Amino acid sequence: MTLELTIVPCLSDNYAWIIHEQATDTTAVIDVPDAAPILDVLKARGWRLNHILITHHHDDHIAGVEALAQMTGARVIGAAQDAARLPALSDAVAPGDRFPLGIQTVEVIDAPGHTLGHVAYYLAEAGLLFSGDSLMSWGCGRLFEGTPAQMHATLRRLAALPPETRICSGHEYTEANGRFALALEPGSPALVARMAEVRALRAEGKPSLPPTLAQELATNPFLRADDGLRRALGLPEGASALELFTEARARKDRF
Repeated sequence: MTLELTIVPCLSDNYAWIIHEQATDTTAVIDVPDAAPILDVLKARGWRLNHILITHHHDDHIAGVEALAQMTGARVIGAAQDAARLPALSDAVAPGDRFPLGIQTVEVIDAPGHTLGHVAYYLAEAGLLFSGDSLMSWGCGRLFEGTPAQMHATLRRLAALPPETRICSGHEYTEANGRFALALEPGSPALVARMAEVRALRAEGKPSLPPTLAQELATNPFLRADDGLRRALGLPEGASALELFTEARARKDRF
C-alpha cells in the first residue's frame, strides 16, 4: 500500500499535510491555513483533492478551507461538536468514528485541551497521526479552552498509539519547544542530541516534522512522568503524572 505524505508550509510557521493514495488516486489535506500553497502543490503533482479534514476551529487552521473547497469540490470533514465554529461541513464526525479515505481507514480521536472541540485523525495502516495543536513535535498546544486534566488525558490517548506512529502536527515549533525541554534538563544527552538534529534540519531549510511517537515518548516533557522530570520540576516523590504535566505546562506558558 503506497501513501504519499507531503508537508506544505503555510503562513509564518503553520503546516498543512497532504496525503495521496496512489492505488485509488485519493487525495486529502489536513487543515488549511491558506489555500494558495496547497493549490500549488496539487497542481504540481497533478492531484485532484477529494477531502479536507479539520482538526480545530482556530483561524490559522481553517482560513483557507472555504476557498479550497469551492475551487476543488472537496468534501469538508470536521468535528460535529464544533460545527458552529467551523466552515460548512460535508461530513460531521465524532470521536470514535471511522471513515474511509480511499482504502485507508481514518479514526477520529477526541483531543480536547487546546480547544474543547479539537480532534485528531489516525491512519493505522499508514502509521500517521494528524494531531493539529494537541500533541506537537516536542511539545503540546497551549490550553486556550480546556483544562490540564483534559489535555493530559488527550496526550495519554495519543501516547498509547504504536511507537512508530509519525506525529504530523500543525506548526514548526520543534526548536522552540526543545529550548524549553533543555531548560528543564540541560544535561540530558537525549535532549541535546535531538536539538542538534532539529537545528541541522532547520539550517538546511527542512521541516523538523514528522517525528515518531517513540521520539516524543523519550524526550517530550508533556508525555513523560519519570523521576528525572519530577526532579527537574522540583515536585515531591509521589507526585502524579497529571501534577507533573500541569506544572510543566504552567512553566512553558511562562517560558
